[in-house]
Amino acid sequence: MSRTGNLGAEIESQIHDALSRLSNKQMFQSNWDIAAFVVFFTFIGVILLLIILVLIRCCCCCCCDCEASEAKYQKANGTKSGVDNLAMEP
Repeated sequence: MSRTGNLGAEIESQIHDALSRLSNKQMFQSNWDIAAFVVFFTFIGVILLLIILVLIRCCCCCCCDCEASEAKYQKANGTKSGVDNLAMEP
């Protein structure tokens, strides 16, 4: 029971500390707080950017069907593409 009460008091203390910093308009107490904030939001920003790029890629390929139409065209054309590897010849 004391452990639960201790945990509740600790959470209440942290909430009170955060609210007092917010009321003082001093969210960051040191340069380490600012650095951690910047690193965290940079990480979140990169993750969101990658998700947006994946969604754009998926939507573009689904709408245009670029790769499938290119493969069909090469098969229908019947011509070889690329370079023959003469080193593999006997």
